[in-house]
Amino acid sequence: MTFNDRIFGVLLIVLAVAYGWGASQFPVPFGGSEAVGPETFPYLLAVVLVLSSLYLIVRPDPDNAWPWSRTGIELVIAVVVLLLYTALLQPLGFIISTTLAVGTLCWRMGADLPRAYMTGALAGVVVFLVFNFALGLALPLGLLSFLEVG
Repeated sequence: MTFNDRIFGVLLIVLAVAYGWGASQFPVPFGGSEAVGPETFPYLLAVVLVLSSLYLIVRPDPDNAWPWSRTGIELVIAVVVLLLYTALLQPLGFIISTTLAVGTLCWRMGADLPRAYMTGALAGVVVFLVFNFALGLALPLGLLSFLEVG
């Protein structure tokens, strides 16, 4: 059944190429290109995904039955959550959409609801602060745009 891993690896390479292409479409920041711009992190993720996918293709797991049980359902839910996260990132903003996505994924992995969404909120705020203030990369505020300073 090594065929399943190889199919999955090819699909992941297609996803990585699409993700890298999407990152290349980001507008050039004001003042010209920078060594570390908004496309840097997506490029790194695309490269890691391509390398991981190539590993799946070259060295597939000999016992890799597709998980069409509860695990398979959880994987489908995770993909739907991530697609919704992508769609809601601009309108809701990074903090709110990250809170919802991370909270939902934590809850699906067994955390109780209050803890799951507190983890999501903490992750959203911390990553937002790191990107905006430490790295100087603006993330969308969305519904929280009234908090914008300057």
